[in-house]
Amino acid sequence: MSVSPEELVPAPGQWPVDPQDDVPIREDRIWVDGCFDFSHHGHAGAMLQARRLGNELYVGVHSDEAILENKGPTVMTLEERVAAVEACRWATRCIPRAPYVTSLSWVSHYGCKYVVHGDDITSDSNGEDCYRFVKAAGRFRVVKRTPGISTTDLVGRMLLCTKGHYIKSLKDTLAGVEGSGNQEERKQSGVELMQRIRDYATDESGLRPGPHVWTWTGSKPAKVSDTVEEAGTFETLVNGKTIKPGQRVVYVDGGFDLFSSGHIEFLRKVLELEELEGRQRGWYDSEQVEKRLHDFGEDYPPAYVVAGIHDDEVINHWKGFNYPIMNIFERGLCVLQCRYIHAVIFSAPFSPSQPYLKTMPFGVPDAVYHGPTTFIPLTYDPYAAPKRMGIFRQISDHPFQHVNAGEIVDRILKSREAYEERQRAKLQKGIVEELVRSEEKGLGRERGAQ
Repeated sequence: MSVSPEELVPAPGQWPVDPQDDVPIREDRIWVDGCFDFSHHGHAGAMLQARRLGNELYVGVHSDEAILENKGPTVMTLEERVAAVEACRWATRCIPRAPYVTSLSWVSHYGCKYVVHGDDITSDSNGEDCYRFVKAAGRFRVVKRTPGISTTDLVGRMLLCTKGHYIKSLKDTLAGVEGSGNQEERKQSGVELMQRIRDYATDESGLRPGPHVWTWTGSKPAKVSDTVEEAGTFETLVNGKTIKPGQRVVYVDGGFDLFSSGHIEFLRKVLELEELEGRQRGWYDSEQVEKRLHDFGEDYPPAYVVAGIHDDEVINHWKGFNYPIMNIFERGLCVLQCRYIHAVIFSAPFSPSQPYLKTMPFGVPDAVYHGPTTFIPLTYDPYAAPKRMGIFRQISDHPFQHVNAGEIVDRILKSREAYEERQRAKLQKGIVEELVRSEEKGLGRERGAQ
């Protein structure tokens, strides 16, 4: 049953997040909204482009019930989807339970002037454009949709158990050596992928340098097992913010497949523990804060978190089936957009050996953290080296620890029929939405000719 427009506007005191009273509309405060179902780099790309159009970005997240009515069942709960949005570096504020058909009342209440969406049409259960009201009001802006990735694509990979998305060598792919097409097409693709990495390695403005990005090169045995230990070589892909005086360097690693609330909460808790450690050593004392502001023009956190990301081949070796569902490029962008990390190392070894840790560009990390659970059947302890070195730290249990790639795939497979129907419905809606988009383009050309 459809909800009336009146019911979609909360009474004073009932808005999902503050402010409860209307605030003045600002030209530089942007609104985006969506389902954000198991968050991927396409969602992050939309938020990045929207953030670059202003100074603040408010992100509306639809309820499970609204998505079910208009699109089909969600994979992730509202709480899990909100956690993913809140972790995005470019999101200023997350607004849960935003209406599926974008409401001017909601947008204006939170002081947003413009609504931003990709260059595709999104329709409600009646086949009408979800952005028709903001378009009519002249408060709609279009950004380019991120190519090659969508929730629908990822669900398809799970249901069909495909591996065609794998990348053997990210370095070769970026150089145009690996990939589909002829030499010129591969080269152009590599240039575009590298630009995407640079775009995601930006700060909260989406314009200035953010995370530093390295890639690590080592032998296959050194990447997969603990029987071969290599220092390997590190190469900078993107120059980002460097480690500042007093910061502890923290290393985490993983596959980060289907980057979700389980990964996010782990990374958030790492920073939380490091902030506690910083507080104990006087990091937040007023004189220390003032000194950092004087010396660097800005304050910065007590820890510099570096995330190592494993190759597709490494993950598949341990998990089997068609894991990872996302390739290393897709997983890397998901990690890069997260506000809880400060640097990324692509193609990191599965087991951080002592030679690897000792030859890191920033020196031996002060701590190596690992989460509470894993669904990989291990035959050895991959963290033996940091334990011997006395730098290993374990994150305690947390509410989202069960949420990982295996859990998400299980959810899909347990409701396979419902998700396959969602895929069919998405295809049918896509045909209608493409017709609407073509009509809009035609009207635009007619107006331009007048």
